[in-house]
Amino acid sequence: MVTWTSPEPSIDTSQTSYPKILLSVVVPVYNERGTIMEILQRIQAVDIPKEIIVVDDHSTDGTWDLLQLAASSPEIRVFRHHRNLGKGRAVRTGLKNITGDVALIQDADLEYDPRDYPRLLRPIVERRASVVYGSRFLGEHKAMYFWHAVGNKFLTLITNVLYDSTLTDMETCYKVFTREVALKLDIRQDRWGIDPEITAKILRQGYRIYEVPISYTGREVCEGKKISWQDGFVVLRTLLQYRFLS
Repeated sequence: MVTWTSPEPSIDTSQTSYPKILLSVVVPVYNERGTIMEILQRIQAVDIPKEIIVVDDHSTDGTWDLLQLAASSPEIRVFRHHRNLGKGRAVRTGLKNITGDVALIQDADLEYDPRDYPRLLRPIVERRASVVYGSRFLGEHKAMYFWHAVGNKFLTLITNVLYDSTLTDMETCYKVFTREVALKLDIRQDRWGIDPEITAKILRQGYRIYEVPISYTGREVCEGKKISWQDGFVVLRTLLQYRFLS
């Protein structure tokens, strides 16, 4: 058995030069029985004060049973939708229930590594930014499928053209922002439009997004990856909607 260990964090929140913060980790979940307990273990292993808010989007594979066991931890709070409403709605539910100073969105699979949390938090802790994105294209990563990479870069390019930014990875899961930013977002998308909506509203409100490199281990469709190329049209429509119609 491989034991997951977390290295010493690069942020020491006990130092007087850093304000003490509570991190709210929002974990949207749908049918992730095979990974949910491990990702929660990895999150808990990171030595940063935190609360973990897990929102089950009406899983049907036994995920909810595992989450009820996980809720015995004082760090973890779990919520469940009465029916499947989409990732966006799960994120919305999670953000409505945060009590921390900074919110971070974490997928329930194992593609994104919680050991990157200190790197993601540093610009906010040092008061250099209110919003930080973790870029898969700046850090070490498992090679994506060619067309997935092209799709991601195309949608990021469209975002940069429409919103006058220079992002490298708009679709990243790792979106981190202060509580103040979270309260201003007023998210309305229920499904895959959540990422472009968050980005569009952050940029339209005048926040500049700070990017840091993260590691990434993308999974295949046979391993449970849910997003497909058709979802790219939803993302594109959402980007245009919030640029010209909202």
